[in-house]
Amino acid sequence: MSIEIVPLGDCAISITFGNKIDESIHLQIQQFLHIFNLRRVKGVLEYAPSYRSVAIFYDPVIIPYSQLVKEVYSSYHSALNTAQIQSIVFRIPVYYGSETGPDLGFVADYNNINEQEVINLHANKEYLIHMIGFVPGFPYLGGLSKKLVTPRLKKPRPKIAAGSVGIGGSQTGIYPAEVPSGWRIIGITPISLFDLEKENPSLLCAGNYVSFQPIEYDEFLTIKALAADKKYDIKTYKRER
Repeated sequence: MSIEIVPLGDCAISITFGNKIDESIHLQIQQFLHIFNLRRVKGVLEYAPSYRSVAIFYDPVIIPYSQLVKEVYSSYHSALNTAQIQSIVFRIPVYYGSETGPDLGFVADYNNINEQEVINLHANKEYLIHMIGFVPGFPYLGGLSKKLVTPRLKKPRPKIAAGSVGIGGSQTGIYPAEVPSGWRIIGITPISLFDLEKENPSLLCAGNYVSFQPIEYDEFLTIKALAADKKYDIKTYKRER
């Protein structure tokens, strides 16, 4: 597999790793970024990974385009010969259904299954975090069961609660803030995904994984109170390669 590098104006480049949304492509991107970060290339300001590519923003006064391209190719080839970085799985507790999961029944009916089957298919599997976007801390998750693919709302809701867990087409995700949404909301998590008081405000990051853990309402209230006091420790584990 090779990469394609093209300029984005005079202060950024785009590196494309493939032409489809694929977990193997995503892992190559994360491996490349790991190696590239270790090199601490002078003049690089920031980067933004997506499903198939990475945009790197730089200062052309410090590093010219041709030199940056050489650094990218060198990092890419080194990444191909480096052991894969270890991913972390975050266990996210979710209270499914009821008023905080108003579309659980629709998702079940649309896919000709019952609500418990929706929960069983959605929970306790590892979803790859492809990227963070839309609003700060929102994870775009890959790996939703084909049995749960459900169309978005024809008319988006003007506001949903922070922590809402939804399905939009073939994707699933968690809303860190109270925002409009056209996704089908099937549950809610009591924990916060974004906290400006922390050194790293976003709990999740691309390259790691999420696994949803079903909880009952009383447990939801308990965790919510602990999380509000910053006393809840989110369970994690290292993912098997």
